[in-house]
Amino acid sequence: MLDLLSIVAASFFALLLRFNLTFESVDAKFVDDLWHLLPFIIVATVLIFWILRLYNSLWQYVSINELEHIVIACTFSALFYYIGMLVSPWYLPRTVPVIYLLVLMVFVGMTRFGYRALRHLRRKILNNVNKSNVMVVGAGEAGNMIIREILASESLNKTICCAIDDNPEKIGSYIRGIKIVGNSDSIPHFVNRYGINEIIIAIPSASKAEVRRVVDICKDQGCALKILPGINQLVGKEGSLASLRDVEVEDLLGREPVQVDLDSIMGYVTGKTVLVTGGGGSIGSELCRQLADHGVGKLVVVDIYENNAYDIEQELKSTHPELDLVVLIASVRNSLRMRKIFDKYKPQIVYHAAAHKHVPLMEESPDEAIKNNVFGTYKTVLAADACGVERFVLISTDKAVNPTNIMGASKRICEMIIQTYNKRSNTEFVAVRFGNVLGSNGSVIPLFKKQIASGGPVTVTHPDIIRYFMTISEAVSLVLQAGAYAKGGEIFVLDMGAPVRILDLAENMIRLSGFVPYHDIDIVFSGLRPGEKLYEEMLMKEEGMQDTDNRLIHIGRPIDMDDDRFLAQLDNLYKEVLTEPADIRPLVAEIVPTYNYKNQTEKK
Repeated sequence: MLDLLSIVAASFFALLLRFNLTFESVDAKFVDDLWHLLPFIIVATVLIFWILRLYNSLWQYVSINELEHIVIACTFSALFYYIGMLVSPWYLPRTVPVIYLLVLMVFVGMTRFGYRALRHLRRKILNNVNKSNVMVVGAGEAGNMIIREILASESLNKTICCAIDDNPEKIGSYIRGIKIVGNSDSIPHFVNRYGINEIIIAIPSASKAEVRRVVDICKDQGCALKILPGINQLVGKEGSLASLRDVEVEDLLGREPVQVDLDSIMGYVTGKTVLVTGGGGSIGSELCRQLADHGVGKLVVVDIYENNAYDIEQELKSTHPELDLVVLIASVRNSLRMRKIFDKYKPQIVYHAAAHKHVPLMEESPDEAIKNNVFGTYKTVLAADACGVERFVLISTDKAVNPTNIMGASKRICEMIIQTYNKRSNTEFVAVRFGNVLGSNGSVIPLFKKQIASGGPVTVTHPDIIRYFMTISEAVSLVLQAGAYAKGGEIFVLDMGAPVRILDLAENMIRLSGFVPYHDIDIVFSGLRPGEKLYEEMLMKEEGMQDTDNRLIHIGRPIDMDDDRFLAQLDNLYKEVLTEPADIRPLVAEIVPTYNYKNQTEKK
């Protein structure tokens, strides 16, 4: 209907313009001839518009593409107008079709773009009632895409108030009508000035240190924070609202992600049969993913927990349908079961990640830590030795250094088993030791998230407690690289970077969730848990330190020990732990002299 009105109005207005908008100057015959021509012009124009799909576009998203179609359609309509004048008995001045073309383009364009403008104005008015004021940090291509999507969206109740950029040449300029008001140091000022509720950080090409600096400024403003992932995560994708994620605590660590060129070193697993124990856990499942990415011949996943095993099985079947995958439910504590698995699948490389690792739980059930960690490892080592495995990599922990808990002590015994059997076997036995991994099962970060979501309080054991952190994928990449360096008997130690104060971590997580620590969400100190240290050590003094080609991987020198005595102690420990003794710790301390368990025993 609007197009019909536009065609009629454009026809008469073109005739009026031909005579300088003076109605008295228009010959009555021209008006009469125009009335005769109009039905044909209307039918032809509507048909042309339909053929060129002007009735198939959504007006709220009208753009330059539709404008091109409008120009072409109106040109054909004007051409038909002129041809109609030539072949019909009705005549009009020859300039009228030209003027008609220009007027029709204006009228048709106004109806479509005017509709979009009215919707935008309506949304702007409604948003002003209950709006979320947004600041975009980064006025590059990514920031431009974010701004464009927010401005075009009908469903987002957001108003972009300003943009921030550290390029001084951009300050004062506009990006899609949004002013670039200042640099990152001025964020607090403009948050207050515009009443900002949400900050979007759109600087995917920035370094981790630069992102941390910006996040540090933003996290104290009481705004919701969103961030566009780094350029590595956006390869092949455009920065968009769909790519935005919440700012995570990882963004505050400020360490550049560990880059490991696995493609150049993973030849040692290509085409091989690789077995991963604890393959459904945090570390084990990531090992499986990265091994699958690098062409293992067969991947055998062993786990006692069926749900985790099922999850990694389904994931790998989906992401690597070509992978020769075997997923088995088995306990590393079962000698016969492990031996049969090794005999049947004949793995060439083993990653032993199966373990009980929760410190407080193991303090309450120390016998289970010994049975699972120590003798689960021992039995897997024996199976690997008997079946001629080429390389065996134990996943260890920083808690094995001067342990104050049974979990750490059990892992230290595991390292001793590895070093002992490396001397007695053709298998290359090595261990890789690292600290906490972000997001792993039992990690403090998921716990803090749950506590914040439930309104607090957030529990921190001690105001001075510190920990080392690394992402799961980074730790596993280094584990795989350490496996490539293995010659047998080494304890590889991963450089975890600078330690993180857990209290600072808790406060930052509260701020990143849009709350004020101690005001909206309280923090309480619950006291060190049984066996917990204020800080973790990565290497015992007597081990020394040797560098590798990767500055993030070091080798601890093996400690001299009486292997026969150790194996005898191990045999005695096995017999004792099966009797469910009142306290296994004294016997463990005989094997691990650096294990300090007295405080825990006195508490009991």
